[in-house]
Amino acid sequence: MNCPVCKKAMIVLELDKVEIDHCVLCGGIWLDSGELQQLFEDQKQADSLMNSFKTREGVKENIHICPICEKNMEKAAASSDIIIDRCTRHHGLWFDKNELFIILQRNFFGQENKIMRLLSEMFSKSKDEIK
Repeated sequence: MNCPVCKKAMIVLELDKVEIDHCVLCGGIWLDSGELQQLFEDQKQADSLMNSFKTREGVKENIHICPICEKNMEKAAASSDIIIDRCTRHHGLWFDKNELFIILQRNFFGQENKIMRLLSEMFSKSKDEIK
């Protein structure tokens, strides 16, 4: 699968039996539909995170193409200062470098949750690097 930003092949990483696509060039992460939910042990937490993304019109960021359906993705606000890309056909979510870390840390589960620990180990991130 090619990166929506760099257009180069991404690598597949396994994170607690869930495969995620990662671009080593730009640092982005693609989560197919359902993969984010699989990372959580609590479905309510996953639903809470998914429901927090609100469609955002008029964002002055480049439009990215879904790596699955090759259609334009929409911009969605994950927080006041973080805009992610979401496939309008529900194929997945694109997180630019560190966006997933920041969203999880700020809005939901702090630094001690399972996902933050696994992502930090996988990408060798310290809490200071993801702020």
